[in-house]
Amino acid sequence: MKRAPSHHLPPPIRTEGSASPGRAPASHGATEIMRRVRLVELRARRFVEDLLAGPYRSVFRGRGLEFDQVRAYEPGDDVRSIDWHTTARTGAVQIKQSVEERSLTVMLAVDVSASGDFGSVPQSKRELAAELAAVLALSAVLNNDRVGLLLFTDAVECYLAPRTGRRQALAIVSAILTHQARSPRTSLRQALQILGNALQRRATVFVLSDFCDDGFERALRLAARRHDVVAMCVHDPVEARLPEVGWLVCEDAETGEVVELNTRDPAVRHAFETQRLARTARLTDIFRRAGVESVTCQTNQPYQRALLQFFEQRLRRLRLAPPADG
Repeated sequence: MKRAPSHHLPPPIRTEGSASPGRAPASHGATEIMRRVRLVELRARRFVEDLLAGPYRSVFRGRGLEFDQVRAYEPGDDVRSIDWHTTARTGAVQIKQSVEERSLTVMLAVDVSASGDFGSVPQSKRELAAELAAVLALSAVLNNDRVGLLLFTDAVECYLAPRTGRRQALAIVSAILTHQARSPRTSLRQALQILGNALQRRATVFVLSDFCDDGFERALRLAARRHDVVAMCVHDPVEARLPEVGWLVCEDAETGEVVELNTRDPAVRHAFETQRLARTARLTDIFRRAGVESVTCQTNQPYQRALLQFFEQRLRRLRLAPPADG
């Protein structure tokens, strides 16, 4: 894995309330953990129940038609539905009857590498990822969809198999907030490959990450061929705009590399902006080539607006798309 340029990575700024959720002090016991989980659930549930339930159901569809039973042919039935094996065995024309299968399998792949612990505002990227995951998990639960979780760094560190129910949604939020990563680094390629092997049937996969990684393009394309993949890009405002605060010591949270930047130097600010725009354009191109839709959320902005805009755009595309054959 290539090193990401240091000026793309968040400096070790800490403000009150932005401590890493994966490295909570020992005094934070089970009661504090549950309080945080409930708080995230409460905020997410209000949004889901008030605004998101309808759009979620409209834009994420089930697997289509599933086999239900075989019955005798009746005049007017579609001859393409004839079950020839059963017809030959019974001597009477039989057809396959199907029912619409709405139930989805939703998988949340959440990046818990060290760069996610950063927060220049009270909410860290990990905490924002947990709240986004709560919204998606609760949306799935309300529609009786199965939802699972995969936490990854440069290896898969936690896997919760897809299940239904509110208890599963709470377990997902708790795992994201409390998991103590064993590695600081990121490998989206590894996570996507393992996810592809773990999911035998088509699923809707949300990848929540800052996407500060390289070499995952092919794995993303392969995953998108089998599953409906959505990239949920989680960022901090400092990653979008360098604060003008004079000399700043920046540490790469994943490699430990340290650099000093004069943030008031126009050349430094120009280089930072140039690199940021190039990275944004590269990610956009990667997602486009893979056929993956993306949503960008920042820790200093309400994520609700970004999610609703994404759902509206996706619904518009579905309405304009030509119907599938057969």
